[in-house]
Amino acid sequence: MKKVAVLLADGFEEIEALTAVDLLRRASIYVNTVSITDDYMVHGAHGINVHTEDLFEEVNFVGYDMIVLPGGMPGTKNLEEHAGVRRVIADFMESGKYVAAICAAPSILGGMGLLKGKRATCYPSFESKLAGAVIGKTPVVHDGNLITSRGMGTAIDFALKLVEVMTDKVKAEEIAASIIYMR
Repeated sequence: MKKVAVLLADGFEEIEALTAVDLLRRASIYVNTVSITDDYMVHGAHGINVHTEDLFEEVNFVGYDMIVLPGGMPGTKNLEEHAGVRRVIADFMESGKYVAAICAAPSILGGMGLLKGKRATCYPSFESKLAGAVIGKTPVVHDGNLITSRGMGTAIDFALKLVEVMTDKVKAEEIAASIIYMR
């Protein structure tokens, strides 16, 4: 069974995180919400609090196939400042496991020097932080084991791409149809 960890920091963008969790679960993919704080309750950027399944220190990421980094402020900054998060991102990129980031979160990868020569996208005001990337303007950019997206308005496209790479295009289309999503 494929396993996905969605990393949540205080100030995360709720729609970006929870759309990914919801659509992946609808596709019967195991999804674990992981707090990078010392509390299971994580506070969203717009006052929506989420109780996660695990704390970062409790998770062995070796068994996971994908990590998801939602955007939002100061959520992105909090993810970027967490040494363990940066270590897991580097490990996943190096081992060819999927790293998915949306909105401001791809800037973390740019700051780590992981985007050189890679195609990526992000929230427009963060494009300067994608050091070395070939910047795309489409809702979702998929390059190898890297999946990036532009923001809250592209959250469904992003989540459906995650479903597609964890299963297949048919399952992603099935989920899109079930939620009456017209691409």
